[in-house]
Amino acid sequence: MRVQSMTNTDTADVDATVEQVIALAEAGSELVRITVDRAEAAAAVPHIRERLLARGCEVPLIGDFHYIGHILLRDHPACAEALDKYRINPGNVGFGHKQDRNFAAIIDIALKHEKPVRIGANWGSLDQALLNELMEENGRREEPKDAREVMHEALVQSCLRSAARAEALGMAREHIILSAKVSEVPDLIAVYRMLSAAGDYALHLGLTEAGMGDAGVIASTAGLAVLLQEGIGDTIRVSITPEPGAPRTREVMVAQQILQALGLRAFMPDVIACPGCGRTTSTRFQELARTVSDFLARKTPEWRRQYPGFEELQVAVMGCIVNGPGESKHADVGISLPGTGEQPAAPVFVDGKKVATLRGEDLDAQFLQLLEDYVARRWGAAAGNAGQQG
Repeated sequence: MRVQSMTNTDTADVDATVEQVIALAEAGSELVRITVDRAEAAAAVPHIRERLLARGCEVPLIGDFHYIGHILLRDHPACAEALDKYRINPGNVGFGHKQDRNFAAIIDIALKHEKPVRIGANWGSLDQALLNELMEENGRREEPKDAREVMHEALVQSCLRSAARAEALGMAREHIILSAKVSEVPDLIAVYRMLSAAGDYALHLGLTEAGMGDAGVIASTAGLAVLLQEGIGDTIRVSITPEPGAPRTREVMVAQQILQALGLRAFMPDVIACPGCGRTTSTRFQELARTVSDFLARKTPEWRRQYPGFEELQVAVMGCIVNGPGESKHADVGISLPGTGEQPAAPVFVDGKKVATLRGEDLDAQFLQLLEDYVARRWGAAAGNAGQQG
């Protein structure tokens, strides 16, 4: 399962696009999609790729094409070569007799440059001829389906028919990725279950417009978690609307957190923290939890290179004696801070065993040092062994 994101810069602005692609890649995006909507954008793509490589960024770039993708790829072969994948929307690749011709032109170029394609239907730009065809068929049924169910079927058929057409033109099935983007969680789940059951194509998951802030995060999590737990999906994107002035990278972090919470991948250590209650009127455990989280975030880029596998680290910061010691034992490294009325001592557990009791004003520094020593001991040894074997 790979994390994907998309820039919101004008692709013709090479400097801005390069900076945002690098920011997304450094945040952990493993694929980045860029808009290629006009000649100036297509002409900029090879320069973007060149700049990225010069700065050591090799993240795959996906070209997002609508309406005139066949023209842009034909007229700008350097763009066609610089991209790693093409995204085609079957709802607007062409209309009437031009649809098959334009679609075939893109597939031919993809085959020439040995590029995979994502066939991405979207309910905001669904092929109206196909939808009308299925609506008419539905009207002739003895028990017609709900209009929303017909829309689901139209999205799925749009993807499957286009994929079959691509295969007929010579595209290998393993080079085809399908997506069917909607804005509502129940629709997302229904459509992707249908797509998954209909064939073995790779699938890209995501709500097309999840929304802003917590609402967008919750909607994306609710929909993606169900599908991922069912084993559906190969790449994901969390399309949340950024707050004004906020970095684009939040969508990457949310996608990573969803995958990590489901136990599918590990991107950075987990910090399990007590929620607090009447037994923890002090904010001490909250302060230490924040300190530990910030420390691990700073160390992650360095430790990812130095200690492969350390992302699986689990740290517990608990707030009182009731569940603190027990829950701390379940983490790799855990600390149970004193709650209201408890002795000012904090037992520390490593791999389920009590190893120390921390006290004093420098308790934070003591715990961070203990964490750093643990990571070096556990994953440093593994890295050393791997190097010797290599």
